[in-house]
Amino acid sequence: MNTAWKRRFTWLATALAISVALIYGFREQPRLVDVAAVIKAPMQVAVEQEGKTRVVDRFIVSAPIAGTACRVDLDVGDRIDRDQSVVTIRPLQSQALDPRRRAEAEARVAAAKATLQAAEQTAQSARAEAGLAAKELVRVRPLAREGHVSAESLDTTSSKARSSEAALRSAEFSVDVARHELTAARTALKYTGPEGRSLSGDAVQVLAPVSGRILKIHQECEGVVSAGQPLLEIGDTRSLEVETDVLSADAVRIRPGMQVLYEHWGGKEPLRGLVRRIEPVGFTKVSALGVEEQRVLVISDITSDSTEWRDLGDGYRVESRFILWQADDVLQIPASALFRLDDTWAVFVADAGVAKRRIVITGQRNGLSAEILEGLNEGESIITHPDDSIEDGVAVKRR
Repeated sequence: MNTAWKRRFTWLATALAISVALIYGFREQPRLVDVAAVIKAPMQVAVEQEGKTRVVDRFIVSAPIAGTACRVDLDVGDRIDRDQSVVTIRPLQSQALDPRRRAEAEARVAAAKATLQAAEQTAQSARAEAGLAAKELVRVRPLAREGHVSAESLDTTSSKARSSEAALRSAEFSVDVARHELTAARTALKYTGPEGRSLSGDAVQVLAPVSGRILKIHQECEGVVSAGQPLLEIGDTRSLEVETDVLSADAVRIRPGMQVLYEHWGGKEPLRGLVRRIEPVGFTKVSALGVEEQRVLVISDITSDSTEWRDLGDGYRVESRFILWQADDVLQIPASALFRLDDTWAVFVADAGVAKRRIVITGQRNGLSAEILEGLNEGESIITHPDDSIEDGVAVKRR
């Protein structure tokens, strides 16, 4: 009898232990969650984009004439003064003639000589005729006064004298033209090849329009340049501005006079600045992911003391933070704790190991935090990154 009861008791205890283990194993376990506290702290809403510095006033020095620019002895970064000679341009050398073209040029010189000689002979003939006509007029005038010659004959003789004088002047002009043509033909033959080099006095000195530093040299080695071709760029690196291209959707939120912080520019502390202008024209830019974006340039001025950023130059990289809104004492939570519930925002509050859903009203938001206007109190614990397994009343445990 005792043995039977002992056996029954053993089986009963075993069945009870198995039941307890099954109940414990299949009971609902608390969900492991990440928890954050509702705090009051400074908060800032900003637009962050990469920008670069640039000289406010940039001057491009171009060639005033076509010619051969001498080698530039200056380097990028050199300091120059106003009206300092930066480039010397010599006139282009005459083109060398091949044997056939040289023979043609010599023939043109010979033809010009012959033309000049012919013009001189014509002028001598016209001079003789003009002299004869003048003498005849001198003889006819007294006879006309005494009545031995008619007035018609006197008029004819006067007209012939005047025509002879005009023909003489025309012949003399022809001589001048032929002489100039001969000079031109000789010049075309003379200034060819090595003998046709320009004189040093013919060189043009290109002067710096302002004082500053050389930012870029377009034509450093000696070579032929055309009129208007850029030679170098000059600017004052002590006067810098920052250009930042932002998304057009962010550009409409930025206003002139808005505060800017320049970070990761190389210094220990961020630099401060103010927005001066938002350009009214956008442009398309392809992002690193291959997406076309509409962007707008925002121009801002550095307001920090120049001694803090004296090592900055033209085209240096900075990260611009445009401060749209900021406050010192803001009730806020991580933005990852929010989720949509119909048309409102909600969070799960971790209260005594139980998740409790609560509707909240949010204010300003940035990428990390969200301002809470109603629904939460400072110091409460909320669940961040809630998934579909978290529901109202579910047991939770901090991870």
